[in-house]
Amino acid sequence: MAKKKILFINQEVSPYMADNPLSLMGHQLSRAMQDLGHEIRTFMPKWGAINERRGQLHEVQRLSGMNLIINDTDHPLIIKVASIQSSHVAVYFIDNDDYFSKRRQVVEDDGERAIFFVRGVLETVKKMRWTPDIIHCQGWMSATVPFYVKTAYADEPSFAEAKVVTSLFAESSPVELGEKFVQGIAFRDAKPEMLAGYQSPFNFEELGKLAIDYSDGVIQTEKDISPVLTKYAAEKNKPLLPYMEDFANAYEEFYELI
Repeated sequence: MAKKKILFINQEVSPYMADNPLSLMGHQLSRAMQDLGHEIRTFMPKWGAINERRGQLHEVQRLSGMNLIINDTDHPLIIKVASIQSSHVAVYFIDNDDYFSKRRQVVEDDGERAIFFVRGVLETVKKMRWTPDIIHCQGWMSATVPFYVKTAYADEPSFAEAKVVTSLFAESSPVELGEKFVQGIAFRDAKPEMLAGYQSPFNFEELGKLAIDYSDGVIQTEKDISPVLTKYAAEKNKPLLPYMEDFANAYEEFYELI
């Protein structure tokens, strides 16, 4: 197949976070596509638990410095980068003291934090002047990516032709999305009223449905994921790749299919 530019937007990537299905796939999939000759960019949040010195993270000055406004509040965007020595996969980190500080214990604005992460990735990719063919989202923190790409960023040259894939994991739901999540999603053509058809309060499964609705393809990454979401994807006639252990070639073919 033709080589593609693939943007991976991950909730976690090993070894920067403890090994689990999300973090392991965050690394393994990036490595696999890079080894197959595709051009990749990999992003994740700079969680407070990450040891910057041990991970050899450093700030990318040319990409940092933007401010994102969410619910009428400015939040500085800091971009850091590191390379996984075992695979030579470069990982970009979205950082902000309000949302990702190690001392931060607040959980009621998890939805707002996810919005900041997603918009931070998309704005950074624009600033890179890089145009992905595929945007692959992994983890609930990336669930608003398809919505934003197909609304607020639909006319952006960086994303106008991109196809969006959402991977479904058997992950637990966030503790609380926060009451300001729906209003906080407002940006350009992304309007809070566009979420009126989903349940309130906006919970984990509603996030999954939102991701599916605006995705071009869906992947079942683990055996035991939410049957509600797999059924929903089928009802929406979304291309759905079932779980398989030998994933690399199957995912590559799926990218071509959509």
